[in-house]
Amino acid sequence: MQDTFFRQFLSQALEMVLIFRENGKIEFANSKANELLEYEDLSSVLISDIFPEVFSVEKDRVVILKGTQQEVLEEMAYRQNRTCFAVNLKVFPLNTPEGNSYVCMALDATKQNYLEHRANMADAQMESAVQLKSQFVANVTHELRTPVNGILGNVLQLQKMEEDPSKMKMLNLMERGCKDMHSIINNILDFSKLDAGKLELEQKEFVFRDLMEYIKSNHINKISEKGLEFFMNISPEVPEVIVGDELRIGQILNNFLSNATKFTSTGRITVEVVKTAQMGKRVELFFMVMDTGIGIDKEDQDKLFKSFSQVEASISRRFGGTGLGLNISKQLVEMMGGNVHVESEKNKGSMFSFHIWVENPAIEGSAVDNQMHSYNVELPKFDQMNENKTNDFGTPENFTEIEKKLSKLILCIEMDNWEKAEMFTEALKQLTAEGPQPIKSAMLRLKMAVQKADREKAVVAFDTFRQAIKEIQA
Repeated sequence: MQDTFFRQFLSQALEMVLIFRENGKIEFANSKANELLEYEDLSSVLISDIFPEVFSVEKDRVVILKGTQQEVLEEMAYRQNRTCFAVNLKVFPLNTPEGNSYVCMALDATKQNYLEHRANMADAQMESAVQLKSQFVANVTHELRTPVNGILGNVLQLQKMEEDPSKMKMLNLMERGCKDMHSIINNILDFSKLDAGKLELEQKEFVFRDLMEYIKSNHINKISEKGLEFFMNISPEVPEVIVGDELRIGQILNNFLSNATKFTSTGRITVEVVKTAQMGKRVELFFMVMDTGIGIDKEDQDKLFKSFSQVEASISRRFGGTGLGLNISKQLVEMMGGNVHVESEKNKGSMFSFHIWVENPAIEGSAVDNQMHSYNVELPKFDQMNENKTNDFGTPENFTEIEKKLSKLILCIEMDNWEKAEMFTEALKQLTAEGPQPIKSAMLRLKMAVQKADREKAVVAFDTFRQAIKEIQA
């Protein structure tokens, strides 16, 4: 009764089930086995005919050639016509009143193997495509860098010989274009390496404050030229010497500072660095780059760190850029064990912050290696940082800032420095965005005259705009 029920149950199994005696002869085969092996009758067929690499019959006794009981074997099953297919096979003994028998269960692995093969091929093709893309990008960026370097070298030589202001202006624009091109090439190369997983961090000792001073010196001139204030504060708890990738930490900060400078016309830019945690020799440093620039809407903030993405098309047209800088920075920060965060409000400024883990070589390795210390540091809040009323038209702070920008604008107009003049008109446009219509109209005429580099019209528009401001103040 039990044996009959057992065999009825096995006959409906989705995998092949074969029961064979000690002499190797099959005494039971379920429906799946008959279907897959294509025998008219499997009774009395030797198990070694079906699985010759697993079983052998010697002197009327079956010998198991490989594997152990309950072990799953990846083998081939042979049909009656001697074609074969892959199976996952398991064998275990079965004690019956008639004597010792064995149960062989085998699952057809043809589809599984096919899918694994396709997956392996897809992985191989993907890896090959990534390698090909990386090689292509490396070759293209190298080929681009060579002519750009040639142009830049000649431009620098011509600048030393040129005295004509109008020609010097064109040479300066060419120099700036070459440097921008270098930056784009470097970003594309870094992005390609990150995408291929081939960018590695270099861990070495360096003086942290020397790096920060170098970064400050790289940005202070451009920030000051825009009439912005620049502050850099490093907490005393930050180690003097750290172990990390100096080049990449600098690259992250340069990206955030370049963006802050690009999108800020009035107010200030601030960099804060504090130590927030320590675990043995490992130290967590927290960086904040804050500005009082154009800001970003909440719904647009998720676009910031995507590849080749700008918040909106007009941003790309006005300020340029590939949209790769922030994406690369985010990936580099994550490689250093940290994350990037952003707080921003439209027309109120932005605060980009990130934390990374570095080593403090001055700490001796000891039992403290497994102890975690957190540091409660009083950090500036985004709202407090932006309690800045320079953009609120009509406030004393706003009029003071307008006067500063007007003084610098007229100087640029008189010296025919139209590039900087455009920069100051953009700042004035931001400062008067909330002003009455006559102010906005005067601002528009001034901006158009400066864009056309028409000195005479620019001076007239400047005087008109300044007079309109004085009438509002009165």
